[in-house]
Amino acid sequence: VLAVPVLFKQALENTEMEEGKSVSLRCELTKADATVVWKKGEATLQASSKYEMKQKGTVAELVIHNAEPEDA
Repeated sequence: VLAVPVLFKQALENTEMEEGKSVSLRCELTKADATVVWKKGEATLQASSKYEMKQKGTVAELVIHNAEPEDA
């Protein structure tokens, strides 16, 4: 049995942010409820008061609260 790979239907796009505000990054996948890991460089982001991860169906979202230049 071959597993069908999960692909991006809609990839992340660059988003302008205002320092101190929240910013939302979204992507859409070809398979609902696929496991999504958010990374910054090589570091895996963990859910915290700073990073909020949401997923509903095929849409995965990362919300960065209190955005700073280092979040680029």
